[in-house]
Amino acid sequence: MKILVVDDDPTTRKVLSLYLKAKGHEVVTAENGLDALEKLGTQNVNLIMSDVNMPYMDGIEFVRNVRANTEWSDIPILMVSTEADQDEQQLAFTAGANGYLIKPVTAEMVNDKIKELVRNIFAQGRTRNA
Repeated sequence: MKILVVDDDPTTRKVLSLYLKAKGHEVVTAENGLDALEKLGTQNVNLIMSDVNMPYMDGIEFVRNVRANTEWSDIPILMVSTEADQDEQQLAFTAGANGYLIKPVTAEMVNDKIKELVRNIFAQGRTRNA
């Protein structure tokens, strides 16, 4: 599975990439929402992991843009953020996020949440080359 990791912090991108690669996933990274939209235009990804707070285009606006594009609207999106506030999480879900993890995360937390998202997608009868 190819996963797009979107986070403005290079250390977080590296750590998440290492977690995902250790589980056999291919990883593409982006520094913010604008960068991520460009990557989506050239990469066929199966899942997106995005931070909320980023410069240029934050995670909520990025999710809205992904959901508004018919080519990408079915890609599962997992928010991974330091924002533990319930209102912020609800905003992410309202924008179209499928899951939410609060940093710091472990490899096990990330892997479990990805498995849960994939199970839910198959249960709904939707697939995206996963």
